[in-house]
Amino acid sequence: MTATSELHFAIDGDNADRYFQSLNSWLANENDFRGQVNARQQPIRPGEMGGVIDVLVVALGSGGAGAVLARSVTTWLTQTRADITLTIKSREGTQIKIDVNRAKDAEGVIREIGELIEKSDNQRLVSGEDG
Repeated sequence: MTATSELHFAIDGDNADRYFQSLNSWLANENDFRGQVNARQQPIRPGEMGGVIDVLVVALGSGGAGAVLARSVTTWLTQTRADITLTIKSREGTQIKIDVNRAKDAEGVIREIGELIEKSDNQRLVSGEDG
């Protein structure tokens, strides 16, 4: 498949900014994701102040990058041991939420991220997008 999946990562919890930067560095240092990780600001909603970069966007090509990403994310989450929730969302709006306790089931998380990527790819193929 030549389409590129794009996943958006957001973090909720105490010290979310610190963990956001940590995850950004962690993923950017993965060989499979060099140059594919970008920090972006979410659109500002009415009544909100702007300026905080609060979303990581990871572009995934084909060839097992989803499994590498899932393993990397679960490892990062279990090592941080933080009381945070990581939301991973596809461009199409499908999302999963992972916390430290769920990350301990690495195979389950890997499966869920894989399903998220597959669903995103299928939706783009049906709509005629190619990434």
